[in-house]
Amino acid sequence: MSEMRLIVAGAGGRMGRALTRVISETEGAVLAGALEAPDSELLGKDAGVLAGLPANGVELSADLWTMSANADGILDFTVPAATIANVAIAAQRGLVHIIGTTGLSSDDDAVIKSVTSRAIVVKSGNMSLGINLLAALVKRVAQSLDEGFDIEILEMHHRAKIDAPSGTALMLGEAAAAGRKVALEAHSARGRDGHTGARRTGDIGFASLRGGTVTGDHSVIFSGAMERIELIHRAEDRTMFAQGAVKAALWARDKKPDLYSMADVLGLNNF
Repeated sequence: MSEMRLIVAGAGGRMGRALTRVISETEGAVLAGALEAPDSELLGKDAGVLAGLPANGVELSADLWTMSANADGILDFTVPAATIANVAIAAQRGLVHIIGTTGLSSDDDAVIKSVTSRAIVVKSGNMSLGINLLAALVKRVAQSLDEGFDIEILEMHHRAKIDAPSGTALMLGEAAAAGRKVALEAHSARGRDGHTGARRTGDIGFASLRGGTVTGDHSVIFSGAMERIELIHRAEDRTMFAQGAVKAALWARDKKPDLYSMADVLGLNNF
């Protein structure tokens, strides 16, 4: 099979540059386009140079329609508004759409779901192998422990992160809720402050910390009456997310239209 031609959305950002580097190192993948916002100061810059590589001749552009004419997939770690704008073009062009954008609303998710009868979409709050294995473990532990064990999810990210809880924290919360066979929306406790009263039995709590340059730390705590289990993942570099995204794109290339997750990519659904 020929090389998979990939577009990087948000190519001028930290994640976009990591994706460009990983594509250059991955057999079977090639950079076909570098997408940036229409008002970006980086438009026209060489994507390779921005990523710390030799010039590759792929200039940052805001014209997804044109660059997607000769592409097979798009790697999208941007912001919700940009991702939703990209969804229709990706579906119309028949691109594999890898979505790692966080902070998507239920309405955004509905838009994404609406195209999956004709488009291949892989969407995940986190593309790393370790986090997806952690989610599988969280689901299994939540299945095994009753409500005598309280579940708390703690996450910390760099000071510039704009959404909270993180997409990964919510993904872990969904895993815990699935293990308990409950809806996360009905059992989610966030932003405790002031005189809150006692903790509700069955809640899944979230706490968010921001500071420095932390790539991403996540802990899931199962706290019982006289014992505590803590499952922890620490991300040290964005490269692992980029590697997962490129792996997902190559995996999805020959799949039928549908909405997939990294659990599908990594074969963890029956863990």
